[in-house]
This record gives sequence, structure tokens and C-alpha cells, in this order.
Amino acid sequence: MSMDQAGKRVHVIQGEYKVVSDPDVVLTTILGSCVAACLRDPVAGVGGMNHFLLPGSAEALSAGGDATRYGVHLMELLINGLLKKGARRDRLEAKIFGGAKTIARFSNVGEQNARFARQFLSDEGIKIVSESTGGEHGRKLEFWPISGRARQYALTGVETQKTVQMETRPAPVSKPAESSIEFF
Repeated sequence: MSMDQAGKRVHVIQGEYKVVSDPDVVLTTILGSCVAACLRDPVAGVGGMNHFLLPGSAEALSAGGDATRYGVHLMELLINGLLKKGARRDRLEAKIFGGAKTIARFSNVGEQNARFARQFLSDEGIKIVSESTGGEHGRKLEFWPISGRARQYALTGVETQKTVQMETRPAPVSKPAESSIEFF
């Protein structure tokens, strides 16, 4: 595949979100039990993706949890990032991916993540146009935010295990949360 076909690849890791308006950009990520929400405004020509490990709640965040791990935080950042680039909430459409049950002995956090994403988008009035969640294998995901095209590849057992190891490692220790909030 030539670089022209592949476009500019931008990888989104756990705890990140990216918003773009460049039609040549392909957002990519690798998911196990994590979920990625892919949102776009087809009229404004802007879209983005996030990648979260846990559904999260306001209580978890105020208890000093690492906000970047939580879906509630990353969903808000993604939507606000889209709105800042000219998207309108009433035109947003979503695709959600991930949420596999990759470790049999663990509670099904993947299912909880997918359920959270569906509920959050529903509460925000954002239409889910497609979804691929659940299963027992991880996924490699490619999303073209301007066209809305998405493509996924099932990971092998070995690749899924590597993804599980990344998802289950402890969060980096961050400095205590300050009481002020910075908007950027």
C-alpha cells in the first residue's frame, strides 16, 4: 500500500483523544477491553477518536483518579474538541469499537465500557451509526474521521495478550490533583 492510500497515520493510545480536520489523516488504535469512540460532523468536516480503559464517574475523578483512564473524561474532551473545530452537537455521529472480554477471570470491564459509551452518547443526543463491541479478541482499528470510514482487524491470541498487558499495567503515578481547573 502506498503512502497516498494509507494517508497520514496518527496513533491514539490509551488515555488520549485526537481531533482532526485533515481528510488525509487516518486515526489508528489497538483495543482489548478498552473502547474507542469515533465521532464526526460530516458537514463541518471534522472528526476524532478517543481511547479509554474504564467507564469512570465524577466520583472516581474527584477521588484523585487518573482522569485520562476514564471514558467520562475522554468523551467530554473529544466532544468539546470537535465543537471547538466547528462541529455542531446535533450533527455528530458516532461509531464505537472495542470492549472485548480479553481476560476470562476478570469482571467484564469491556462490556461495561461499551455500555457506558452507548449510554453517554444517548444522553448527549449523539446518534450511533455503527458499533463493533464485545467478543474475546482485541481489535486494530483505523478510522478516517472526515469520511467516517472505519476498518477493523481482529487480533490473534498473542496480539490480544500483548494488548491486555498494556491495559492492565498500573497507571503512571501522577502528581496530586490541584484544586484549580485549566481549560485549554
